Amino acid sequence: MNAEIICVGTELLLGNIVNTNAAFIAERISRLGIECYNQCVIGDNMDRCLSQLKESSSRSDIIILSGGLGPTEDDMTKEAVAKFTKLPLVEDAESRRSIEEYFAKRGIEPTENNWKQALIPKGAKAVPNANGTAPGIILETKNCTYILLPGPPIELEAMFDSQIMPYLQGLGAGVIFSRTVKIVGVGESKAETMIMDMIDAQSNPTIATYAKTGEVHIRVTAFGSDEKEAKKLVKPVVKELKARFGNSVYAAEDEISLEQSVVELLASNKMTLSTVESCTGGLISATIVSVPGASDVLKCGFVTYSNKAKRKLVGVKKGTLDKYGAVSKQTATEMAKGGAATSKSDVCISVTGLAGPGGGSAEKPVGLVYIGCSVKGEIKVKEFHFSGDRNKIRALSVKNALILARECILEYISKVNFG
Repeated sequence: MNAEIICVGTELLLGNIVNTNAAFIAERISRLGIECYNQCVIGDNMDRCLSQLKESSSRSDIIILSGGLGPTEDDMTKEAVAKFTKLPLVEDAESRRSIEEYFAKRGIEPTENNWKQALIPKGAKAVPNANGTAPGIILETKNCTYILLPGPPIELEAMFDSQIMPYLQGLGAGVIFSRTVKIVGVGESKAETMIMDMIDAQSNPTIATYAKTGEVHIRVTAFGSDEKEAKKLVKPVVKELKARFGNSVYAAEDEISLEQSVVELLASNKMTLSTVESCTGGLISATIVSVPGASDVLKCGFVTYSNKAKRKLVGVKKGTLDKYGAVSKQTATEMAKGGAATSKSDVCISVTGLAGPGGGSAEKPVGLVYIGCSVKGEIKVKEFHFSGDRNKIRALSVKNALILARECILEYISKVNFG
């Protein structure tokens, strides 16, 4: 069973709003074993919509349309579907009552064009909208099923999860289940090489690698008659990936981020953290703080942007700054050492570098970053040469700081446990 997603709205074509609906719908239907054959965006134009419906209905079992269900003249999605299927629009009594109640609760007098939203193609089913006035529509025809959804994500997402998902599940397409194994410290090409035999032998489950900023994600996806069967197929593949990549795997759950894995690692070992940041200006600590439970491990964060701050807040020696400069391995070392001592934390991450666009030289170009980590007095510093604009260099610095911290913590734990 396959489906197409048609997002309707000139504002999407103009880039006025980001089209999050397509990604949301595609992810949801993939869980049900429904293949997304195609996605497209069209403007609020009857002829274009009819042309797209003709093309899509010739190859897909289900066509999901979002947007164009409002009360104004340019909202013409259901009108196009009705015209294409040669069905008249009729008023749905329950939808009209819902619209009346919506306006009455807010003390607003509806205008005549609001009643347009109560019209649906004859024989279709109206899908109640708990967050707006435009009902969704399910229209089953001999060759194709049309599902029409409101455009605002807050309305579409709630309707899809509560009503469209159960409907689609009832069609009996099966279930797709995925797990994502997340890896750091290994590039995408090397990661693929390490599992090429698994990729060559794949059938069900399938394996795919994705490059992320500073990470590689390996998605394992299985199709089954139900979720239990699909999970059973995925489990041994995930186990094998963990065995091959070892400590490079920081998570095997879609929801777990690198920063969350670092917070959990610190918490499980009763360790505390501090940060000393120059070019990242507090982004590392902000990233850590975004994780629930960070207050149990993060003691403090120092933003030591100037040389004076480096000296006064974390004790970087003036002689070190004069001799080696703020962007140096020596300064990063003293930042990590001083931050740990000042905050009395078990772990301290330091970062100093040139984010640009100015300030670089032949000896120290823009993108040069030193990241340090102190764990119980043991300090490691790495040199990086990042490319990109200021924001990208700072983002890469944060990502690699978390990777280094995780690496150093694991090394310390291993040394303590196994000598």
